[in-house]
Amino acid sequence: MQALVLVGGKGTRLRPLTTETPKPILKLVDRPFLSYMIEWLASHGVDEIVFACGFLPDQLERVLGNGGGDSPALHYVVEPEPLGTAGAIKFAEEYLNDRFFALNGDVLTDLDLTALWNSHLENGASASLGLYPVDDPAGYGLVDLDESGRVLDFHEKPEPGHAGPGLINAGTYVLEKSVLAGVAAGRQVSIEREVFPSLIGNGLRGMRLDGYWMDIGTPDRYLEASWDIVEGRVRTGAETNPEGMYIGSDCEIATGAKVGPRAIIGNRSILDSGSSVSNSVLISDCEVGSGAVVIDSILSPGVRVKGGVRVEGRVLGKNEVIDA
Repeated sequence: MQALVLVGGKGTRLRPLTTETPKPILKLVDRPFLSYMIEWLASHGVDEIVFACGFLPDQLERVLGNGGGDSPALHYVVEPEPLGTAGAIKFAEEYLNDRFFALNGDVLTDLDLTALWNSHLENGASASLGLYPVDDPAGYGLVDLDESGRVLDFHEKPEPGHAGPGLINAGTYVLEKSVLAGVAAGRQVSIEREVFPSLIGNGLRGMRLDGYWMDIGTPDRYLEASWDIVEGRVRTGAETNPEGMYIGSDCEIATGAKVGPRAIIGNRSILDSGSSVSNSVLISDCEVGSGAVVIDSILSPGVRVKGGVRVEGRVLGKNEVIDA
């Protein structure tokens, strides 16, 4: 079983975390973010993953490797320029099986891929969309289904407060390779805006999938996803802690330093005496000086917060030094 994962974006909403690091390999608790997706796909029988890459692809391959053994085999296809979601899949066409999963690579989830695959086969669909129920769909497009699961229509992103609960596109699909026949090679094409609407009435189906789903594309969602992993609201292989705390290896936490509530202290980080970290992530190799306070913040690798400084609601880039 094969999956194609779209990982070509620059992650601009997460800058400066992603200025030098592609979002798919940004550390999330104890591992590169994309490792969670690889494990999730493997748990549903996927044994080969093709990554459609764009931004800093060499870093992805260096960090994730080529898989194999108990993990899916990993392959990397690099777009020469941004081609959109359908354009990227079309560019990778020669590497794809006749039927495959296609997924956006910026989502943390534990949705039931096996159920979506089986529904696709049972209904002889050309494309099957995994749909996720939300109470507030602002910022997402809505999908209408009939009682049998056929897609009837798509609706543009509503303004806040102008729509009730609904089903959104979860960026999780099963596709027949034949749907790529109508996609022009070498140009930007959106699968959501161009391909799927053209398939309405021609084998396009959707299925509601319950479970956990989070687009980690903003700092607030990155923090929320971190707590959800550590506190066990999403099924992953990570250790859980009901107090929302994780402390990595080789850290130095002085007597009198305060950690939590909710704090992820990445590998080789140092907290000096009287310092305090709460509701924050220190990705790795960070230092918080004596009496310094870090609240509601994300610190990239190598950040130094000098003694007595208060950092609140900040997202700091690699190796920044914050003093009075």
